[in-house]
Amino acid sequence: MILSSDWFDISPLSWQALAVTLLAGSIVGLERQLRGKPAGIRTSILITMGTYLFVALSLGQSGVMTSPLIGKVVTDPSRIIGQVVTGIGFLGAGVMLTREGIVVGVTSAATIWVLAAIGVATGLGHYQVAIWLSVVVVGVLTGVDMLENASSALRRGVHRTTKDWISRKTAKDVNESPDSELEDGKR
Repeated sequence: MILSSDWFDISPLSWQALAVTLLAGSIVGLERQLRGKPAGIRTSILITMGTYLFVALSLGQSGVMTSPLIGKVVTDPSRIIGQVVTGIGFLGAGVMLTREGIVVGVTSAATIWVLAAIGVATGLGHYQVAIWLSVVVVGVLTGVDMLENASSALRRGVHRTTKDWISRKTAKDVNESPDSELEDGKR
């Protein structure tokens, strides 16, 4: 029978852990998506879930294995975690851009990095920690943004410049759009 109880066994993975990655990624991803930032709900879920899969599968294979080609092999799950962190660094670098000398996307890159850590926590069996970390991440993202908007002292340097650049760029795009030329009678 195709739908036997063994069919739903996904060892060394866990349905509960997959649900945790789904929830944790959704919590952070929703905040990012509502703000129109990179790494929205889908991406956040895939980062937490993918990291969990690497960790759980490597833990399921830890120890001494025998390979027909090279004999005995000692596996080390911490090496997999280290390689995942490196890969996530490349993913984070992909969301950072430089526009007119201003680096944007650093917060999204850091969020991707933390999402991977949440996936590692899930892979190591720390489900409550993973959920709470996702709540803390959203608190940091929204709380610091509220503080920056409330205090001009926190909008100095790159933070002010980035927001000014975005405002200037948006105004420039609106002024140069074909619709604005029609309204001004310049065509």
